[in-house]
Amino acid sequence: MNNKDFTTPRRRVGFRLVGLSRRWRHLLDTRLAAAGLSDAVWAPLFHLSRLGDGISQSELAAAIGIDGSSLVRLLDMLVAQELVERQPHPTDRRIKLLNLTPKGRTTVQSIRKRLVVLEDELLVGLDDATLETLLSAFDVIDQRIAALHDQS
Repeated sequence: MNNKDFTTPRRRVGFRLVGLSRRWRHLLDTRLAAAGLSDAVWAPLFHLSRLGDGISQSELAAAIGIDGSSLVRLLDMLVAQELVERQPHPTDRRIKLLNLTPKGRTTVQSIRKRLVVLEDELLVGLDDATLETLLSAFDVIDQRIAALHDQS
């Protein structure tokens, strides 16, 4: 394979997607950090809000993409800040269920407002039809990633 092979759309997509994702995340982290929200705070809160109260720590860890032991440390911090509370599972004492506190919900509202502003800035000039096409392409790629992941 030579450099010319990486000029076709099929060969450019992966590099562009990884680069865009990294830069988008960096910009998001910078904006949220300016509001006093570190990645360690906003990511678990956002995912917990998205998935809904009463999910297990392992479900949240999977959604964030980190291992359970790393999440325990983050949750300890979020509980200490009164943003999240742990509740025992009604039938399995080994499992802790997570809920946002009122303070956590207020923080998530602040995160969402900032996300909307950033998304509006980044997506200016792209109409809904273009965004739907982009999302459909993401869905296809996501399904292929899941299938390949299952094979390994």
